[in-house]
Order: sequence, then structure tokens, then C-alpha cells
Amino acid sequence: MKRFLISAMAAAVAIASPAVFAAVSKKDQEFFTKAAGGGMFEVEAGKLAQSKGQSDGVKSFGSMLEKDHGAANEELKALAAKKGAKLPDAVPAKMQKTLDKLAKSKHFDQDFVKEVGLHDHKTDIALFEKTAKGASDADVKAFASKTLPTLKEHLKHAEGLKKGGKH
Repeated sequence: MKRFLISAMAAAVAIASPAVFAAVSKKDQEFFTKAAGGGMFEVEAGKLAQSKGQSDGVKSFGSMLEKDHGAANEELKALAAKKGAKLPDAVPAKMQKTLDKLAKSKHFDQDFVKEVGLHDHKTDIALFEKTAKGASDADVKAFASKTLPTLKEHLKHAEGLKKGGKH
């Protein structure tokens, strides 16, 4: 009887566990994957800007990206762990190619502002706005909504660097 009770309890836990760690929706998992990949890209791009940047403005922007995206990445990791979402282990291949190309650029500051500051942040903002409105999970929506102002500030900063010619 005791053995049966233990088996029954183990079966109940096994059945209940998937409910506790319910898989995130496909749409939310896609957000986790893209946001984590983009966040890792931004941190690496920020480090690159600090070492290869010519102007103080680009170096400072790189430092801002490393700090802000590093913090967001940690928050995203914690949320993914809580939700049972999978995150990529490395910068996505396409983004790594961009980093490699930037590292060899003869016009680093200008290319960095264009690729990372403007293009990448516009893409990020679109993803986070879509997620803030349409994520299946309330915590995922909240994370996207909370992160959006920082992304918009980064875009604004990049636009200022481009207009000011301080790159």
C-alpha cells in the first residue's frame, strides 16, 4: 500500500509539473529568442564601440548600450527561466556577421551609428511594441513595455549622433 501511495504521488507530481512549467506560446518563445539574440548583439556591439570608436560620442553610446542591454538581458534570462522559455546561447549568425563587418570597417563610427544605433534599434522597437500589445503572457507584455522607453532613448541618442556628425 505504501509503495502504491508513493507511486500515485509521483505520478500526480509528474502530471502536475507541466502545468506549473507550462510552455510559453510559440509567439512568446519567438520574442524570447529574438530579444535575447538582439540583446547579446547590442552588448557585444557596445563593447566594440568602446574599443574601436573614434569619437567620444560613439564610445559613450557603446558604454550605454553595454550597460542597458546587459541589464535587460539579465532580466530577460530570469523571466525566461520563470516561464520555461529557451534562450539562444550566442549572438545569432546574421548579427555576428554584422559585428565582424563593423570590426573591420574603415568608417567605424558612421557604420556603427547606422547599423546598431539606427537600424537595429528600429527593428528592436518594432518587436517590443508588437510584444507589448500582443504577447500571450502578461509578464512578457510587461517586460516588453518596460524595456521600450530605453530602446527609444537609444534610437534618439543615435539620431543625435548622426545629426550632430559626432561619429
